[in-house]
Amino acid sequence: MKRILLAAILCAPFAAFAADAPSPGNAEAGAAKAAGCVACHGPAGNSANPEWPNLAGQNARYVHDQLARFKSGARQNALMAPMAAPLSDADMRDLGAYFAAQPASAGVANEAAVAIAQPLYRGGDAARGIPACAACHLPDGAGVASAGYPHLGGQHATYAASRLKAYRSAGQQKDVEGGNFGVMAAVAARLSDEEITALASYINGLQ
Repeated sequence: MKRILLAAILCAPFAAFAADAPSPGNAEAGAAKAAGCVACHGPAGNSANPEWPNLAGQNARYVHDQLARFKSGARQNALMAPMAAPLSDADMRDLGAYFAAQPASAGVANEAAVAIAQPLYRGGDAARGIPACAACHLPDGAGVASAGYPHLGGQHATYAASRLKAYRSAGQQKDVEGGNFGVMAAVAARLSDEEITALASYINGLQ
């Protein structure tokens, strides 16, 4: 019961974001605009480099919101900043629609990682204030598109681990902005290196 309540407390305040979701984009228009994304994110958003995220199957709102953050500087990345700078809001919506329409590729979780990660992902750890990942990202890692909670299933383990460590660093340094970033920073601040590695592998195998 404590685990359920904890997950609800952390996730419920951000469900209101769904009301502010951007208007739907045009996937066909997004396909043409995605030409510049292929070099890093691969054809149709399936990246061959584990350090760069798969975008295929990612929900449209999350893609839009992250591009907007790169453009504004709220999310810092030397490679993405110049790519996002010239994009209009319509461009971001179209790109989001395009990547959301692409089939996501599935990975494989390390068997040893499952034993560590599955209890955390599905049930959290109430004693340490860690909610279940599944509460916001769903048991299969599909995420809640209407709220902008990202699709995690099949994401590269290398990339997922690097993002969790970045969240953890921000959370431990109290360098936390509001919104979903703040939620993830607070959660990741309580994770060990072993748990992050295991969760990243587990996420890669979700489908």
